[in-house]
Amino acid sequence: MGRTLIQNATIFTAAGTDTFKGDLVIEGNRIVSAGSGAKALPGDEVIDATGLFCMPGMTEGHAHLSFENVCATEDLITPSPETQAFTTARGAKALIEAGFTSAYGASEAKLKLAVAVRDEVNAGRLPGPRIRAGGLEISVTGAMGDESKAHNPRVGPSTIVDGVEEMRKAVRLHCREGLDNIKLDVSGDPFYPNTPGHTTPMTFDEIRVAAETAHAYGRKINAHTRSIDGSKYCVRAGVDGLFHVEYSDEELLDMMAEAKDRIFVVPTVGLFAQIMAGEAAGHGLSPEVGGYMNIPELLENSVRTHTELRKRGIRHLIGGDYGFGWSPHGTQGRDIKSFVDLYGYSPAEALICATRNGGLAMGYNGELGTLEDGKLADLILVEGNPLTDLSVLSGPEKVALVMKDGAIQKKSPALAAKQNTPALEPAE
Repeated sequence: MGRTLIQNATIFTAAGTDTFKGDLVIEGNRIVSAGSGAKALPGDEVIDATGLFCMPGMTEGHAHLSFENVCATEDLITPSPETQAFTTARGAKALIEAGFTSAYGASEAKLKLAVAVRDEVNAGRLPGPRIRAGGLEISVTGAMGDESKAHNPRVGPSTIVDGVEEMRKAVRLHCREGLDNIKLDVSGDPFYPNTPGHTTPMTFDEIRVAAETAHAYGRKINAHTRSIDGSKYCVRAGVDGLFHVEYSDEELLDMMAEAKDRIFVVPTVGLFAQIMAGEAAGHGLSPEVGGYMNIPELLENSVRTHTELRKRGIRHLIGGDYGFGWSPHGTQGRDIKSFVDLYGYSPAEALICATRNGGLAMGYNGELGTLEDGKLADLILVEGNPLTDLSVLSGPEKVALVMKDGAIQKKSPALAAKQNTPALEPAE
C-alpha cells in the first residue's frame, strides 16, 4: 500500500480544531500529515477533493447487521442461517458505502452471523466496516427476547438464562464462539407488553457476573436498558455500553457523569422518532399504534435524559435499531440531525458523536475517529458540508469516497474521473 494525497478538501478533524481547507497524506494505513501545502511525490495516488468535505469515518454504535426489512420477530427467527449470512453481509456493505467505517455490534438474529462476516471482511473477501461482532441477546425468562409460551415453546433470537451460574455459562459460550460484544436485555421494552420499558426483569447479580465474565475474556459488555433501576445496575456492575436509557432520575444522571470516562451511551432515538413521524405506518406501526405502545412518553424521556447527559459530558454514539422495514442500513446518519434537533448538540458536536466517540468505543487505543497525524486512516469525502446541511450524511448518495485502514473502499465515478489530473510535478 503506497501513499495517497487528498488535496484541497474542507477538513473536519473531530479533534476539537476548527474546520480548515487543506490536504491529507496517507501512507500505508496511517495519516502522516493533516494540514496544508502537501506536495505530490512520484507514484502517489492523488485525489482532488476540491469542494468536498473530509471527515473521519463514522461508527454505527448499536449495530444489528443481520436485520434487513425486519417488521416482526418472525423475520429474525424463521430464515435459515445460510440465508441470514447473506443478509448480514449486505448490511455490512450498506454501512461502508454510507461512510460507516466501524460497526459496534449489539446483537444478531443468530449467534455467529457477525463473527462470520467480520472474519470475511477482515480477510478482504467482503466489503464492510471494522466490526465488533455482537451475538444473541442474553435475557431472562418472561422478559424481552423470551418468545416462548407454556403452550408454544420456541427459540427466539436470544439466549434465555435465569440466575448467576446460567448467566456465567452463557457469557462464556459467547466468548468461546468469538464474539467481541456481549449484550444483555436488562430492562423491558414497549414491544413486550408484559415487561414495558420502565421494568427491570434482570437482577443486579446477573448483570454483575455477566460483566465480570466478559471482561475476564477481554470482551465488551453492553445492555438494553430503558429503566432507571436497570441503568443504575449497569453503571454499578461495570457495563461498557448502555443502549436506550430513556428513564432517569438525578441519582442516575450523577452516576453516569461519574462514570463518563468509562461508559458509552447510545440513545437509538431513530426508531421511536421514525414511528411517531409516520414512517413505519406502512408496516403496521402508525403513530396511533405508537401511542398505544407508550412511545411518545419514551421519546419525551429520551429528550430530557439525553439532553442532561449531553450537558454532563457523556460520550454519546449514533445509530441503533436500523434494519427495520422503514429504516434500511446505510441511513443511520439521520441520527446526527436528531442529536441536534432533540438533544441540543451543535452540528460539530453531533459529528464528534458519530466519529471520535465511536472510534473510542471500538477499542483501538484511541487511534480511530479523528484525522490527526499518526491515526489510522479511516475517513470519508462528502459532497456538501454537514456542518451546514446534515442531510448529506443521511444515506450513501453524497458519500463520494470511503477509506478504511488506508484502503479505498468506495469512490464515486465523478471523483474517479478527475483522479491524478491534471498531472502534478514531482515535489522537489
